Amino acid sequence: MKVEITILCENSVAMPFGGIGEHGFACFIETEQGSYLFDTGQGLGLSQNAMLLKKDLASIEAIMLSHGHYDHTGGLPQVLRQRGPVPVYAHPEIFIERFWGRARRAIGLPFRRSFLESLGADFRLSREMTEIAPGLTLTGEVPRHTTFEKGDAEMVARYDDGHEVKPDPIADDLSLVIDSDRGLIVILGCAHAGMVNILDYIMEKFNRDKIYAVIGGTHLGFSEEEQFSETLKVIDRYGIEKLGVSHCTGLEKSALLYAKMPDRFFFACVGASLKV
Repeated sequence: MKVEITILCENSVAMPFGGIGEHGFACFIETEQGSYLFDTGQGLGLSQNAMLLKKDLASIEAIMLSHGHYDHTGGLPQVLRQRGPVPVYAHPEIFIERFWGRARRAIGLPFRRSFLESLGADFRLSREMTEIAPGLTLTGEVPRHTTFEKGDAEMVARYDDGHEVKPDPIADDLSLVIDSDRGLIVILGCAHAGMVNILDYIMEKFNRDKIYAVIGGTHLGFSEEEQFSETLKVIDRYGIEKLGVSHCTGLEKSALLYAKMPDRFFFACVGASLKV
């Protein structure tokens, strides 16, 4: 399958004129069977950046949400107002309340489900691996088997029955797998499930031994030495040819990744694209 992936929302900007950077992530995916949107950023730059990059949000076949944080879901109303009724694929826990730190800053999806549905969101929620279209598959809930991918200790989840869990397991963390002409492409939202866990799970389910490209938020900006070292090993183990890092990778870890693999690395910032 031929595909073009363009970053619409990210912390930094590659385009020279008028692009908006924000803490968040969204990418526009163009395939032979139509266009799709993976995440929506905070909503600060999505429409502006899409217009500048000539990506029509009204044309998308579906929206896929990696998890229920504001910086990946805040642009939903913008998209829905342009697109109208559209399937929105996500995990059932996308709407639980979420907080961070002692100040308990709210970091969950910032809109009620009923409001989003009134704008046309047709939520299709599942914990299982889901085929969105031929060659496009959401991982569903990713099993956690590593001991070194621990997540963020400051995150709190409050479930519908009122009980709270800290740290938030972020069970709703999903990634997208594209079966392209060059091989598998994996798009990460924030990789809260752990990049090693995610890639191992995809390799098991797809029965492949190589991945062509990984793009998106790796969450390595918060990683300790063991996690970073093991992630480098999995990048080599699966022969990843292109690594486009975004968002929660952080500048320090991005620099280290570039130093380790300069011929395979790129910044997946606003305006960056991968065409296969």
